[in-house]
Amino acid sequence: MTAPIRILVVDDHTLFRRGITALLARDPQLEVAGDAADAGEALRRAAELRPDLILLDNHLPGVNGVDALPALLEAVPGVRILMLTVSEDEHDLAAALRGGASGYLLKTIEGDALVAAIGRAMRGESVVAPEMTGKLVAAYRGAAGGAGAAQPAAAPASSPIDQLSPREQEILRGIARGASNKEIGRSLGIAETTVKIHVQHVLRKLDVASRVQAAVIASEHGLV
Repeated sequence: MTAPIRILVVDDHTLFRRGITALLARDPQLEVAGDAADAGEALRRAAELRPDLILLDNHLPGVNGVDALPALLEAVPGVRILMLTVSEDEHDLAAALRGGASGYLLKTIEGDALVAAIGRAMRGESVVAPEMTGKLVAAYRGAAGGAGAAQPAAAPASSPIDQLSPREQEILRGIARGASNKEIGRSLGIAETTVKIHVQHVLRKLDVASRVQAAVIASEHGLV
């Protein structure tokens, strides 16, 4: 058996930390190595415990979770960080992803979905709550709009979507909906391993490094 994924839970509410710990303890592949109530304690615990993944609330006393991302990533190189918060603010979402978070989840998430999101993050996927996909696009558009002079519209023929086959476009629609490879495969009637290959092709053709960036392109070109 592979070693369990070691997790650090960071939230200022004691009952929430205990609840998450109890929930994750049900899965033998997950181990809550420790918890913390604020960013300073999280940094100390992360350096001490060297977790594989950190579940990080944003609204912490003192330093917000988003602002703590750089220090946590420096303290534990390679650690995956999933924001787990009540904030549906598009600016918090964009700041988290720019800061290096592997995903952005809402505290309304079901337990099974949280466990699945942790697994996806550990496989290198970017995980964003489905409810936040539209706000993600809005945040990126807003950032682009404030970056300086307006850019000329690309000609239709130069659209990156044109490089994708019909099947790859279906895969991209699934990515933009926030679906996992398994969910995409089920909806299209193909194997999960086949979906994984298609996803790799889609990311390469779009010249992006993550599913989040692919979802932004899909939304900007009307695929969702």
